[in-house]
Amino acid sequence: MSGYNALLLSRSEGGVGAKWQRLDDDQLGDGDVTVRVTHSTINYKDGLVLTGRLPGMRLPIVPGIDFAGSVAASACADVAVGEDVILNGWGCGERRPGGYAELARVPGEWLIKRPAAFSNAETMAIGTAGYTAMLAVLALEDHGVAPDKGPVLVTGAAGGVGSVAVALLSKLGFDVMASTGRAHEADYLRGLGASEVIARDELSAPGRPLGKERWAGAIDVAGSHTLVNVLAMTQYGGCGATTGLAQGLDLPGSVAPFILRGVTLAGIDSVMAPKEKRVRAWDRLARDLDGEKLAEMTVHRPLLDVVGLAPEILAGNVRGRVVLDVS
Repeated sequence: MSGYNALLLSRSEGGVGAKWQRLDDDQLGDGDVTVRVTHSTINYKDGLVLTGRLPGMRLPIVPGIDFAGSVAASACADVAVGEDVILNGWGCGERRPGGYAELARVPGEWLIKRPAAFSNAETMAIGTAGYTAMLAVLALEDHGVAPDKGPVLVTGAAGGVGSVAVALLSKLGFDVMASTGRAHEADYLRGLGASEVIARDELSAPGRPLGKERWAGAIDVAGSHTLVNVLAMTQYGGCGATTGLAQGLDLPGSVAPFILRGVTLAGIDSVMAPKEKRVRAWDRLARDLDGEKLAEMTVHRPLLDVVGLAPEILAGNVRGRVVLDVS
């Protein structure tokens, strides 16, 4: 190998700036597997990185917390040259070089072999957002939330995590309530399988410690007052899975849902999740995610469009999932 092209994010006057440029192979970072990247995607966290707003990020850096591609070189016994693989998280695109590049080098144990059900592009249509949604669904199931127990709420439903969560839950037989701040996306959400669409404003303001029991489980991407209200209206013995901070990192509520209704709050971490959890999630995605619905929620863009997409995803203006074509 003799160099590769990458999107390099560096400090610039007034903040950060990204430039597509040629890098030397020694800038790939540590690892025993080198991947020729074909596709990536943009998640909420990528938006934070590209705008210089993610705490703890290192600069300069090649962004991109996800990538898919074929193995170009390997010193890992479990990863063969020519295999198609996926990476989600592990600090890539935050503290070490990520997937917005022609090549990426990582430890082989971080990689997941591409499920036969998906193409490389489809794995990035799923990406960290969809893989996180599956982890949240698994958490609800592990806590006993089942279709016969009542509806499941999904907040931020028109975004990446939300869109995949709605499609998954619907396929699994759940009655899905979708919360969104974009009323014009109601038909889109019903097309993914939501039976009811409610306004974000119903949940985003300060609320009471306990409210009417409305759902058996919930997947929340907002945090703050939204998550407090979600928990306050979760049924006795139900579970809320928290995956994001779109409204805020705070949790300005009370212990009432936990000690009076036995509600469980399950935290979902996708970045450092152990490999067995990742394999379980991707196996279930291959089985339970409707391919037609995945296509409906996905748009394809060239990689260099990602800089303009960053502020849009942070503002909540990006519907569903975006696949970035690196080639």
